[in-house]
Amino acid sequence: MTDANYRIAPPGFTPQQREQFDREGYLVIKNAIAEDDIARYLDAIDRCTANDPKFKPDAFHARENIVELDPVFTELIDHARHVGYVYDFYGELLKMHLSQFFVRPPGGAHNLWHPDGARAVPYSVFSPSLPMQIKVGLWLTDLPRAKMGNIVIRPGSQHEQYFEGYDTHDSAPDELVLCVPRGTMTLLNCNVWHRVEPNESDVVRKNIFLAYCPSWIVAADRLQNDAEWLQTLNREQRIIMRSYAYAYDHTKPPASDFPLFLDRETGLDHDADLYHERVALHRRKRRLPHEKQQERAAAPV
Repeated sequence: MTDANYRIAPPGFTPQQREQFDREGYLVIKNAIAEDDIARYLDAIDRCTANDPKFKPDAFHARENIVELDPVFTELIDHARHVGYVYDFYGELLKMHLSQFFVRPPGGAHNLWHPDGARAVPYSVFSPSLPMQIKVGLWLTDLPRAKMGNIVIRPGSQHEQYFEGYDTHDSAPDELVLCVPRGTMTLLNCNVWHRVEPNESDVVRKNIFLAYCPSWIVAADRLQNDAEWLQTLNREQRIIMRSYAYAYDHTKPPASDFPLFLDRETGLDHDADLYHERVALHRRKRRLPHEKQQERAAAPV
């Protein structure tokens, strides 16, 4: 069954991008954000900070659950620029884990070495190969050199649950300082060890982070969203927010939430020839792109 009201999944990883992301734990895509969009995102950040009594121009400032703050941020929930990438990993159980913007003026706070997500029992204990959280970064400020509040990562470190530099700001021999132009989009496996450099420039670093996860992981910036606000969302946005009243819906979403997207290759809402027709759509497994790729590689020639 297909329905014109359902959207085909937006493009995701190319095979080359997926190979790098699986190996290194990150991806940098330059010129991903149009200048008009950059201006709109910066204006939205400025609107939010202007109305926030906690904002101080000379101090680090962050807001969470920003998709509920401003319509410009709301459109990012399912933006075709990036949602296909995270759908590649989480498929029909895709969920927004966290949405935030950061304003880092000269000086200010900067993070020590850490992975994102659970610390006492890290995500990688349960999922050693696939990330349970992916963070999309939208970079709105030119960062052409180090010491501008850049993110510093250790490529390939997503498989390391222990790191001697944890909770320090010490440089590591294998670290990479991400120096990116405005308009860059990054994707980060949140098991990758990373830190933030101090901002010793005269530039205020502004950026947006959107983290995604499977629907059964607890969100980081909310328990539920405002009911009236949810009514303003399109179907895919509402599903991805996963603002369920019944807790078990996070593990077994209601039938009305399927399909989230139609298959890119077939346009179908299911994988053909896998289940008897008696099995309801929301009870059927949908294969992820890497599973399909593995099946094709294993198929006899």
